[in-house]
Amino acid sequence: MVSKWVGRRGLPRWAGVVQGGGVLLLGQVLGVSALAQTPALPAGERERACWLQHTRDRTQVRLNEPTAVEVVNLRDGDVVRSPFRVDFAIRGMGVIPAGKAHPKAGHHHVLLNTALPLVPGEKIPFNDYHRHFGKGQTGAVLALPPGPHTLRLLFADHDHRPYYVFSPELRITVAGPREGPPLRLNAADGAAGCKAWYQEEQTRPRPEGERALISNLRDGEAVVSPFTLRLAVDGYGVAPKGHGGPGLGHFLLDVRAPDGRLVQALDLGHGATQVVLFLAPGGYQLRLRFVDDSGKRDLVPVSVTAVQVTAQERL
Repeated sequence: MVSKWVGRRGLPRWAGVVQGGGVLLLGQVLGVSALAQTPALPAGERERACWLQHTRDRTQVRLNEPTAVEVVNLRDGDVVRSPFRVDFAIRGMGVIPAGKAHPKAGHHHVLLNTALPLVPGEKIPFNDYHRHFGKGQTGAVLALPPGPHTLRLLFADHDHRPYYVFSPELRITVAGPREGPPLRLNAADGAAGCKAWYQEEQTRPRPEGERALISNLRDGEAVVSPFTLRLAVDGYGVAPKGHGGPGLGHFLLDVRAPDGRLVQALDLGHGATQVVLFLAPGGYQLRLRFVDDSGKRDLVPVSVTAVQVTAQERL
């Protein structure tokens, strides 16, 4: 799958922790040999302000449906350039490749310019209108011709039979091919300019590479608790513990204080690709690992993201 940034082996820019009059490298605090820098907030003042306007929407906790699937980086009516990235999310179930039976896990399908299947229990066909992501992918890059299109996600079991857990249909417009440099905002741009820039930022394909990342937050971003984290992996598929193998793994997430003290440790061995965090106000480091079936071997560099919880709200 195409990806947006290649994780650098080495320490992120804030990876020094003062201890006993000296500096202890964060890699020593966390006990890992390789860390990957999370994408930073946009460098431009206007772009950063535009990005931060949407933080609450990207991290919102949704409890209206205990089991739901959604496209998290697109909204109905968006205008994109092709190729564009589509980020998947599933709540209440795990992800597992096709061919591996599991009562609480499945894999994603993208329905393009077509309706939901009419016959319950019938296998999803293999054609240009039904894109299968049976390797346990957490997202995809689509190349579509200019013009209007519809898409939605449909979650299915090991045999490509729908669970009938599906996302709302999204109507998008492909404006044309992805050419030239990324969009920039200037003083004359208003709300429409911010919207266009944000759509571009959310859907731009990542560079080739293997990495795990928190896809809905940037390094140093401020959030309100509770908040949702969307987890993505490029170059591998997700599978619950006991169902792994070559090219497969699952997520581990540690929440740490700035001095390296462990606050929470979450093992997403059931194949989950998102998690809701309840944290008190303060600064935290989110350490995301993607590990093999044993849970001991890192398949990609550890991703570390700094976040600032500014307030708590009741659900």
